[in-house]
Amino acid sequence: MSALMEKLQETISFIRLSYPHPLEVGIVLGSGLGNLVADMKVEAEIPYADLPHFPVSTVEGHSGKLIFGELGGKKVLAMAGRFHYYEGYTAQDVAYPIRVMKLLGIKTLLLSNAAGGMHPDFKVGDLMLIKDQIALFAVNPLIGPNEPELGLRFPDMSEPYDRGLLQKGAAIALAAGIKVHQGVYVGVTGPSFETRAEYKMLHVLGADAVGMSTVQECIVARHMDMKVFAVSVITDLGIREENNIITHQEVLEAAAAAEPKLTLIFKELTASL
Repeated sequence: MSALMEKLQETISFIRLSYPHPLEVGIVLGSGLGNLVADMKVEAEIPYADLPHFPVSTVEGHSGKLIFGELGGKKVLAMAGRFHYYEGYTAQDVAYPIRVMKLLGIKTLLLSNAAGGMHPDFKVGDLMLIKDQIALFAVNPLIGPNEPELGLRFPDMSEPYDRGLLQKGAAIALAAGIKVHQGVYVGVTGPSFETRAEYKMLHVLGADAVGMSTVQECIVARHMDMKVFAVSVITDLGIREENNIITHQEVLEAAAAAEPKLTLIFKELTASL
């Protein structure tokens, strides 16, 4: 057994001591988006610091624990806080929790993030359902020896975000009167926010929103044949405002304001699975 598989098995064994029940859906909550757990029937919590081989979140707005319970009538595992390449972790560290989710039996992954809007129709507080991604500016988490038990050496990425889940999510938003966009998310390393020239370049390349997470998680999920659905909360509009200075606090505030809409979509989508 490889070193990675041994680590994964140790993490999973530890988790099952606290929560032995089968799980169906995994959820990753981005900056300022941790309150979805208030809608969960929480059955167990494990701080990241207690988990063998697990990274520890260092970013404000990320509480740093695994939360187990029910949402929409399904058994779910929510990550309250994720890991980022800019924290000094490797791409493999960033994706490690997604591998744990898959080996716990989770087949569907719901991702959320706070993102900068570049599409001219976007406003602060809008939601964008991610239909595709550009990950060329982020280190690929599959670099290194491939684990055949986890997936193929060269996984297909022609449909990173599941079309069926995308359609369901859009229908749920429409029925609830929530305006959503669909677009392309580009992942960058951070931690500095983009310059105005970088915003413009990324938009020309085909991206509608930009952020510092998600793409590595999605790559690993698809490597393991998990279905992925993702939503960006548009928290700033750096490309359009010449005098716009972005702060992390403003990002957290904008995310918190939009969170009830995101929570409704995630809850209803989970119930529909």
